[in-house]
Amino acid sequence: MRAMQQWLDRFCYKHPRLSIPGLMRYIVIGNVLVYLLDMFGTNGYPIASSLLGFSTSAILQGQVWRIITFVFVPLSGQNILFFALTLYCYYFIGNGLEREWGSSKFTIFYLFGVVLNILVGFLAGTTSMFYVNMSMFFAFATLYPNLQFLFFFIIPVKAKWLAWIDAAFFAVTVLRYLFQGHVILALIPIVAILNYLLFFASDITGQLSYWKGRAKHKMNQQQYRQAYSRPNSGPKVVNFHDAKTKTKANYLHKCAVCGKTDLTDPQMEFRYCSRCNGYYCYCADHINSHVHIQ
Repeated sequence: MRAMQQWLDRFCYKHPRLSIPGLMRYIVIGNVLVYLLDMFGTNGYPIASSLLGFSTSAILQGQVWRIITFVFVPLSGQNILFFALTLYCYYFIGNGLEREWGSSKFTIFYLFGVVLNILVGFLAGTTSMFYVNMSMFFAFATLYPNLQFLFFFIIPVKAKWLAWIDAAFFAVTVLRYLFQGHVILALIPIVAILNYLLFFASDITGQLSYWKGRAKHKMNQQQYRQAYSRPNSGPKVVNFHDAKTKTKANYLHKCAVCGKTDLTDPQMEFRYCSRCNGYYCYCADHINSHVHIQ
């Protein structure tokens, strides 16, 4: 998975013209147009969605435009307030990813999601871009974990905690499909997660290593305090070799810009840049402002 991510990074770097600047703007406009056209259907029938949505049988009969137009079909049954809020989130998150990655990488990220959905759609008979659009929040939360959102416009919640709620929604959806016997339909949210993993495998492994290292470091500190805080009536004998080993403990993460480590600054978050040519680590202060090493 990590090798695949490195190949994707190199491909995006070498093909900067393979991009659609402002891609989410066009996705949002297309969703709005289809939603408005559906409102003119008789007896609530979504006439535009029925003509543009993904349908394997219709595509095999010659309606090949559905392979592309299903990208602009919104989730059915949404009220206008929820629909507007959803599109705003898509636009905000998509623009944030495009600013961080560049138009080329974000376009390829979204295009991979489209292709994976098309492949699953031919197996399931239908598909939609809802789960791919929802999975963009995983990417956004990975890049900006501490960015706060106003939950219900009142409660400030960090992006990383909202991402866990999003993950729970995906898990419940997959389990619901499996329990109902719709194994093929369960692949639709799964491929959306797979698309995210293709682009963030090294970031996830780096975060797991970081938190594992922090837990181990805290455990070592606690054991050290317990060992040297026990009452001792006799003279204390200090093993200088052990003390030297403890003071020169190896760090797990070190910022390539400022030199901070998880030992010198335990509260600092460290991440690895996928755009640098190599396995370079940066602290939270420099992950978005450093010069990429090529």
